[in-house]
Amino acid sequence: MRIGFDHKKYIEEQSKYILERVNNYDKLYLEFGGKLLGDYHAKRVLPGYYENAKIELLSKLKEKVEIIVCVYAGDIERNKIRGDFGITYDMDVMRLIDDLRSYDLDVNSVVITRYDNQPAATVFMNKLLRRGIKVYTHKSIKGYPTDVDAIVSDEGYGSNPYIETTKPIVVVTAPGPGSGKLATCLNQLYHENKRGKAVGYSKFETFPVWNVPLKHPLNIAYEAATVDLKDVNMIDSFHFDAYNEVAVNYNRDIEMFPVIKRIIEKITGKESVYKSPTDMGVNRVGFGIIDDEVVKEASRQEIIRRYYTTACEYKKGYIDEEVFQRSKIIMESLNLKEEDRKVVMPARERAATLKKEGNKNEVCSAVALELEDGTIITGKASDVMSAASAVILNAIKYCANISDNIYLLSPVVLEPIINLKTKTLGIKNAPLNCEEILIALSISAATNPTAQVALEQLVKLKGCQAHSTTILSRNEEQTIKSLGIDITSDPEYPSESLYYNS
Repeated sequence: MRIGFDHKKYIEEQSKYILERVNNYDKLYLEFGGKLLGDYHAKRVLPGYYENAKIELLSKLKEKVEIIVCVYAGDIERNKIRGDFGITYDMDVMRLIDDLRSYDLDVNSVVITRYDNQPAATVFMNKLLRRGIKVYTHKSIKGYPTDVDAIVSDEGYGSNPYIETTKPIVVVTAPGPGSGKLATCLNQLYHENKRGKAVGYSKFETFPVWNVPLKHPLNIAYEAATVDLKDVNMIDSFHFDAYNEVAVNYNRDIEMFPVIKRIIEKITGKESVYKSPTDMGVNRVGFGIIDDEVVKEASRQEIIRRYYTTACEYKKGYIDEEVFQRSKIIMESLNLKEEDRKVVMPARERAATLKKEGNKNEVCSAVALELEDGTIITGKASDVMSAASAVILNAIKYCANISDNIYLLSPVVLEPIINLKTKTLGIKNAPLNCEEILIALSISAATNPTAQVALEQLVKLKGCQAHSTTILSRNEEQTIKSLGIDITSDPEYPSESLYYNS
């Protein structure tokens, strides 16, 4: 893989810059946007970026850092799901705490924001409390965010509890957008100033990248990733007016800047040091780019991947047509086509061949996977296994130089599993999915040296690209992602079944 980003240089630059910012205060509240762990979007658009770079950064500063996790009570109440992990926001908070602790990072507490005694949020709060996690609740403030006088008062921020913190850098993070990170930071600024502390607020957002051009594919890829939020990259007019320097930010930050500035000035009683929303940010990711052409091409490919994701989400009914059309417009703005993703046409051609060979009315599922050396491997769906399962087996056989004529999994192993699914458990869609195939392969490897050799090749699939001609089940998609494969799908269901393909 060609590298376009210097990870080591970035970590050094980023940690230095944050420490410079905190030196101006007794304490700095640092709002972390995006994913704290597993930032695969950044990894894909910045080849060379480590997906857990933020955790590495915090580990470097851990003696000075503690973490507050925010979650919106309404997201808990409606069981909002993180699309990348397939788990609810409350479960993701617990996963995040476990992950942070595994890196020996200090988790201060969880804040349930806009709490109004929602039953599910109350249950979640009790779960955390009984596991020894400190929990605070913040209510909605009438007039937020525009009525500054009401917000910065004893009836506003003053009515929410103060979170006791001890370290100079307090990172405020959350499982997703709209979780109340900014409000929590400003709430703390209010209480800290009441206690006579010199405290500051900064924001750490990886994207958009303020010091690359507005229409750079890297920044457009951010718009593609946030089409559902309707984020639009813009020139930061406040920054240009103050410094005569072009900087890129996005609409929500630019729109909110005057309000945030007024709130900070009301809290501190003096003029804000920030003249623009870009000033508030501490992100230095743009300085880690070492090959702009590599980053541009990686970003174009991410835009195509995002388009396919949006198309499938639209087909499933999760988003409206406006969001899907916006995704198409982003593609067209860079003259990108669906077929510009290398694995798309081989998958479609394999499916077309299958259709000619079988029932022309059937939906034919095929998957194409590109290995690191550029070789394209395909797999088809059958009565025994899914197309994704087939392509993984075919790929690891190729990597292990195992002949196509050799079966990695004997019918003696597969038939009992299929019988268990169909006859004992009554599951109609019997073909084995990726997880089931990998478990069967692991069991076979105990007695079959060929299966063991093939199993050892799975690590070579990390970072590979794949495309399916039909929508994958959530389980299959998660398994493939766990292998490190970036997969997209055409927005077509594999059958007319409504229940098993919902």
